[in-house]
Amino acid sequence: MKYYLHRDLSWMYFNHRILEEAQKEEVPLLERLSFLGIYSNNLDEFFRVRMASLNRIAESEDKGARSEQEEARQLIKQINKLNSKFSKEYELAIADVTSRLREENICLVGPDELDAEQLAYVYQFFRQRLNGYLSPVWLSSMRRVADETDENIYLAVKMTKHGEKRSISNYAILALPVSISGRFVRLPDKGGRSYLVYLDDVVRCCLPMIFAGLKYDSFEAYAFKFTRDAEMEIDNDLRTGILQKIAKGVKSRRRGEPLRVIYDEKMPKDLLKRVMGCLNLDKLDTTLAGGRYHNHKDLMSFPDCGRMGLKYPAWPPILKSELEGTDSLLDKIRMKDRFIHVPYHSFDSYIRLLQEAAIHKDVKSIKTTLYRLAKDSKVVRALINAARNGKKVTVVIELLARFDEASNINWSKRMQEAGIHVIFGVEGLKVHSKITHIGMRTGPDIACISTGNFHEGNARTYTDYLVMTARRSIVRDVDAVFDFIERPYSPVKFKELLVSPNEMKQKFIRLINDEIRNHKSGKPAYIKIKINHVTDPVMIKKLYEASKAGVPIDLLVRGNCSMVTGVRGVSDTIHASGIIDRYLEHSRIFIFAAGGEEKVFIGSADWMPRNLDHRIEVVVPVYDEGIKADLRQVVDFGLRDTVKGRVVDGSGKNQSCLAGSPGALPFRSQEELYHYYKGKEQAE
Repeated sequence: MKYYLHRDLSWMYFNHRILEEAQKEEVPLLERLSFLGIYSNNLDEFFRVRMASLNRIAESEDKGARSEQEEARQLIKQINKLNSKFSKEYELAIADVTSRLREENICLVGPDELDAEQLAYVYQFFRQRLNGYLSPVWLSSMRRVADETDENIYLAVKMTKHGEKRSISNYAILALPVSISGRFVRLPDKGGRSYLVYLDDVVRCCLPMIFAGLKYDSFEAYAFKFTRDAEMEIDNDLRTGILQKIAKGVKSRRRGEPLRVIYDEKMPKDLLKRVMGCLNLDKLDTTLAGGRYHNHKDLMSFPDCGRMGLKYPAWPPILKSELEGTDSLLDKIRMKDRFIHVPYHSFDSYIRLLQEAAIHKDVKSIKTTLYRLAKDSKVVRALINAARNGKKVTVVIELLARFDEASNINWSKRMQEAGIHVIFGVEGLKVHSKITHIGMRTGPDIACISTGNFHEGNARTYTDYLVMTARRSIVRDVDAVFDFIERPYSPVKFKELLVSPNEMKQKFIRLINDEIRNHKSGKPAYIKIKINHVTDPVMIKKLYEASKAGVPIDLLVRGNCSMVTGVRGVSDTIHASGIIDRYLEHSRIFIFAAGGEEKVFIGSADWMPRNLDHRIEVVVPVYDEGIKADLRQVVDFGLRDTVKGRVVDGSGKNQSCLAGSPGALPFRSQEELYHYYKGKEQAE
């Protein structure tokens, strides 16, 4: 397709929008630090997964895939060029934010700035908290640095004995024990100022103690980190149980080959040569000279030092009055469809529903899908309680939720021990749908369909929409999805739901075709979509077709977008923007004019090949007029956002929506939505 931007380039532009948010002066300083941490963390995962895949293609020995290999090589070059450019911006942003924090009396100091009292505190901290957790390894005895985990930050250490005739140097590496003490060590306040020091510098100061007795005269330590291929090799031996397969795959990930190295640009050449020699890199791998400190994902947990004025003002989750009180939530949902929109609304309403179902005598069964789980999951606690109370509980848990595999394995074992029937997804199809079914002994059953995970942690930072309904046709379809998961190769027809990989793509195409026909016949026609990613070539081609026919199309796309919008005669009726703000935009909402009888859907699916063709996803129509109006408001607010909205047109320019709308007033959709929901509660 001519006007198609590769998803990985689009992702780089998306992550750059996060970096740009960290550079905005109007964003509170501690929030800017957090965005810098998010940018760094995103980049690590991108290299572990997407760049790993590109490297595999580029290095493939399949002679029939030469065009794909060349495309991958060119893409790697483009990504590395962008990465190098953005890295320079990143270093400047870090320096700017830390400098401004000093003006606010939060001082992130280096070892040369420590006075005698602070240095004594650092030595005491080392002896009390770190001693025994630092294990240097001599580079001369190490075959491969890559045998170490890539989750750590490392210091490459050069030790020198200065003799009369010649100096003797030795080299070692050591991993920083961030999990033990955190990345930032807070020193005692002094003179109304808060002082912090990187853990890296604490260790630098204490190198003579770590290498005590070896009689070195001087020590130098330089940070480096590496990122390895995180794509798991799953054993296809059918004799191996699925739990064992995934557990084995997680272990194999630790042995993945390094494909990106970032190191202190001031590292001496002799030390750098030894470190690189142990990393076994090839010519397609990324090496990047950077600043003194790496692994900036730790900035997401930077201590606030009690300075809440340097963060966004708190927006406590709103408890919906209609879902509070002592009346049965099950009965309320049977009377009328209900919804919550987290994190604006409290996720506790869904927890309360599960807790009620766990003890209600009229409930006979609970079925749910779990993709990612909170560390101390109240959802799982409620499900275990239901099983103990004699309910038949079925949980579909996705063991291939990337980077959460080990956690999901542990949770699945605990649920099995409690008597819950645990289904480990479908081989070859990730179960990404977010659905719950509550079976009743009398009266209609109940279903919950969400755009995001049933995860208390995510519900505090991800915007997701959850609809609770007792509509029989929808509830039957939700129940049928669980049958489909247990018997994925049996024919299943869904009356209401759009389910992938069955007919979701075809149904979306029919909905777009309807808009094309309606526009040609003079009926109301438009498409409004809020989504995370749009990269599926079939869906993009269909949107281009609708645009050529004159259908107005408005998109809110948070992440990857492979469309090139605003091209005359191709996509000039398509307008796309993305919002980066305090909450991660995550809900998927689809609105079609349908000739004046508007059709509205929510669900778990993005428009990517993996979602539409290789995962079990669920999208549900919304019939309740009040919920439809609310969803319309959510999308319209997002499209009006001129403060946090950026134009997504395929160019990577990330132009502000305000700059592109002369005369428009500043409008921040997340803030407006919060006050809108708060006002509604106060009015009731």
